Amino acid sequence: MNVELTRYRVKAGKSSKVEEWLNFLNDHMEDVLVTLEGEKMYVETIFHEVLNGEEYLYWYSVRGHGGDNVDDSTHWIDLKHLEYWKECIDESFGSFDLTTKVVMIPKKVRASMDF
Repeated sequence: MNVELTRYRVKAGKSSKVEEWLNFLNDHMEDVLVTLEGEKMYVETIFHEVLNGEEYLYWYSVRGHGGDNVDDSTHWIDLKHLEYWKECIDESFGSFDLTTKVVMIPKKVRASMDF
């Protein structure tokens, strides 16, 4: 199981596009959830922050091993998601993985995850 929290910087001037992107994901949640199953993504959450005038998105995920990669998906929701990603995420900034120190998942929940 992988538990991750990763920070990405948003390109300058893309705040409204990020808002559109996040609304798109929320508005199409049924399709989003279908794609998560193949990725063995048990939990995926996106957080938003503005810090010192810079805008960031954080991805928190709990994922099993061996799932599909979103970059290889042909599902329309993933293709649209990646289109937003390319327009909004500042790849020159890179990404920053925060260090996982404690994972608290009750046994009952863990038992329902396919490891």
